[in-house]
Amino acid sequence: MADTAPHPHDDAHLYRFCPRCGGELVRRTLRAAEPARPVCTRCGFVFYIDPKIAVGTIIRTAAQRLVLVRRAIEPGYGKWVFPGGYVDRGETLTAAAVREAREECGLDVRLNGLVNIYSYAGRAPVIVVYAAVALGGTLCPDEECLETAEFAADALPWHELAFDSTHEGLRDYLAGLLHPLQH
Repeated sequence: MADTAPHPHDDAHLYRFCPRCGGELVRRTLRAAEPARPVCTRCGFVFYIDPKIAVGTIIRTAAQRLVLVRRAIEPGYGKWVFPGGYVDRGETLTAAAVREAREECGLDVRLNGLVNIYSYAGRAPVIVVYAAVALGGTLCPDEECLETAEFAADALPWHELAFDSTHEGLRDYLAGLLHPLQH
């Protein structure tokens, strides 16, 4: 099930010039236990390639069905995911989860808890998945989605899910793994 397609944020090897002075970056091992990092040959700046934080929201509707969206973008074009996306710098995780739900499927939601956090070796995104309930809005796709749909828990399209985190998040949610939100 692993997604082997290149991810747009897994491009650390493409950085060639220092963002501070424009000098050439070369990969150097700074500490034996750490990976090689891009280092500027001119000013010595170490370019740490940090992970990208994404949120996902598993939304239960009043009809006790789960909302999925079919992706209209890569990676995972044409596959199903729960609504989600990247967290903006300075935005809280919970605010991003509520925003992404509204943007991707048109629903206003209340977060009920944390399902889990998923990360994968060699991949940039760290995915924080929340459980939510739909409060209002109208289920509709945005420009990043081909369609939206509600599924009964026993009718989820398991073989058409886009990412490992989608599969694992839904599995954990259905198993009742839910951590209360800390405010």
